[in-house]
Amino acid sequence: MAARMTRRPVVLLLLAAAILAVAVQPAAATLHPVDYLALQAVRRALSDLPGSGFFASWDFTGDPCGFAGVSCSGDGRVVTLALGDPRAGAPGLSGAFPSAALARLSALSSLSLVPGRVSGGLSSAVAALPSLRFLALSGNLISGNLPGAFSPALRTVDLSKNSFSGRIPSSLLHIRSLRTLVLSHNSLSGEIPKTVSSPLVHLDLRNNRLSGGVPPLPMTVVYLSLAGNRLSGRVGGVLRRLTRLSFLDLGGNWFSGEVPGEVFSFRIGYLQLRKNAFSGELRPAGRLPSGATVDLSHNALSGRVPAELASAAAVYLNGNKFAGAVPAEIVAAAEGGRMRVLFLQDNFLTGISMRGVPSNAAVCAHWNCVAPPPTVVAACPAKGGRGRRRPPAQCGGRRG
Repeated sequence: MAARMTRRPVVLLLLAAAILAVAVQPAAATLHPVDYLALQAVRRALSDLPGSGFFASWDFTGDPCGFAGVSCSGDGRVVTLALGDPRAGAPGLSGAFPSAALARLSALSSLSLVPGRVSGGLSSAVAALPSLRFLALSGNLISGNLPGAFSPALRTVDLSKNSFSGRIPSSLLHIRSLRTLVLSHNSLSGEIPKTVSSPLVHLDLRNNRLSGGVPPLPMTVVYLSLAGNRLSGRVGGVLRRLTRLSFLDLGGNWFSGEVPGEVFSFRIGYLQLRKNAFSGELRPAGRLPSGATVDLSHNALSGRVPAELASAAAVYLNGNKFAGAVPAEIVAAAEGGRMRVLFLQDNFLTGISMRGVPSNAAVCAHWNCVAPPPTVVAACPAKGGRGRRRPPAQCGGRRG
């Protein structure tokens, strides 16, 4: 009896000790200590902008794997880090980009940062994390050169709308798994690397300071934007191979030569070649998909307007050297409302027969070798002109 009573306090004491141990055990014990310290360093480096409450859940007396934006693997390593409130219009974060801390998250596979005011540089130690598949830091103030090394596992890289400068590292375009590369709206300069072996589907380099020509690109490309650079030369040989293109924007460069007719036969919904030096006649090899947008304005294209453009919903041919009459197919598309925008102003056209267009259409044809019909003048936006025609001396033997 006495022995049983002696054992009971011992059992109760052990049970109380076990309960106490569980109660005081920090929830973060499931997270690897290196990752735990790295997240603390991230929190010290970054702050919510006014109106953002992203870091409200980052209470280190709890389990960091339950923090907003943090996902962990079964063995307690951080695998996903999405910094900032992802809702549209939500304020972002500020502070210095915590490269040293992030580089310690060795199992990280996805790193993203919402638009905000985070500054500093992106180190190779972060970009080359061995398991990193997704890297998106768009819309911040990150600057300096792009890293010289990147993870071989990367599938998506979006560093757009920052302040990166220098050249595009050739290593970035040799990642065998890379499908999406967005470097737009930076200050990158120099030439696009001569060899692109990544199986890219989406390539966006617009609004930088890139120069030189366009190298051969993989046939996997569906979306291509190189607009707003200083690129030059002929691109026909490159574009003819990209039969999967659905979006093409080369506007605002110094490209020259003919527009390859093959691009009109692709399943392309947006074709933007404005403000270049393309010349010669348009010879489409097929019709564009119904509802496409075609902007070939402000080039030096000549010859007749091709009837194959009639399937498009918006056509911008202004600021070229087109001559002759507007094809009946295009006139019918505009009159029937299937073509909502038709800009023909500042050319050398001699025939524009249009009875009327819907009230929601925009059709312009001033400054040609024939006065545009009153219905077209009425449908032209104010910035499109006032219906004037070219002086006869500019039209040579052309008749209107």
